[in-house]
Amino acid sequence: MQFTAKQISEFINGTIEGDENAKVEELSKIEDGKPGSLCFLSNPKYENYLYSTNASVVIVSQDFLPSQAVKSTLIKVADPYSAFSVLLDRYNEVISQLGDSSGIEQPSFVHPTAKLGKNVFVAAFSYIAENVEIGDNSKILAQVYVGPDTKIGTGCTIFPGVKIYNRTVIGDRVFIHANTVVGSDGFGFAPQPDGTYSKIAQIGNVVIEDDVEIGANTTIDRATMGSTFIRKGVKLDNLIQIAHNVDVGEHSVVAAQTGISGSTKLGEKSVVGGQVGIAGHLSLAKGTQIGAQAGINFSTTEENKQWHGSPAQPLRDWMRASVIFKQLPSVEKRIAALETTISQLRALIEQKSTIQDNNER
Repeated sequence: MQFTAKQISEFINGTIEGDENAKVEELSKIEDGKPGSLCFLSNPKYENYLYSTNASVVIVSQDFLPSQAVKSTLIKVADPYSAFSVLLDRYNEVISQLGDSSGIEQPSFVHPTAKLGKNVFVAAFSYIAENVEIGDNSKILAQVYVGPDTKIGTGCTIFPGVKIYNRTVIGDRVFIHANTVVGSDGFGFAPQPDGTYSKIAQIGNVVIEDDVEIGANTTIDRATMGSTFIRKGVKLDNLIQIAHNVDVGEHSVVAAQTGISGSTKLGEKSVVGGQVGIAGHLSLAKGTQIGAQAGINFSTTEENKQWHGSPAQPLRDWMRASVIFKQLPSVEKRIAALETTISQLRALIEQKSTIQDNNER
């Protein structure tokens, strides 16, 4: 499909500098731009590519002033990254519609009691158990398991290999990527007098609200009792562990390899970096920001605060501590030198004291 710069500018409320009839038919990174492609410039570190790219159209900030001549047509907008994101979404919708499918492929299994809405697609080798409900325009791709009494809303896409245990509730416009497991048993075992462990039945479920996206190979455990909640608008990366009875607040973002322990509540609009470990039974304030590889073992009450390090501490404290940590090797040498000097001074003092005692005798 082909669009002009003018059509694109109208779609993202931009202003044009250059040829409004410049045509584009694909999206690309600015460093890979070629004739017929559309890209964007948001990070100043990539500005040099603007002057060498062959892209037909580039989206830039409305206050951007080039320092050299630019071959491409520019579309100026308030936020280039967000504008390009809108175009990516639209492009993805168009591509998806071109290959849109509905119906049930074979071989697959759909229980007679399952209720499928309009334009639902179930790909081959998937299993839809009893009393499952799937809303309109949702797609269940290959090798997906949907357990009994599960509800899936409208416009959802469940990617290949996802396993959804029984009684899970999934809202509208939810995307769950390949090989993620939703509703597996929480890690609940009671220690016994003889040193063994007895399994505690996990009888709760998982509730995923609207507009959530979950990356590949993530696991979300069912609650021991009640529900594990992934609230509206949450975005989870790949390889994340969400334990039983966790509550991830609305519009929070969690990066890869993070683990959140049981019964912890993450405040809405929080941002969690990669490889973060969060202990159980904590409550983290709204807008909490946690740096990569941090360890959180305490609750927080101050909103929109940044935490770094393990154990975590406020950002400024962590930055000061990091500076000191880098200086430890030189500090160690200085201390060793001081200890040597002190030892030499002590020896001299003792020597003088001995001489003085001898003279007094």
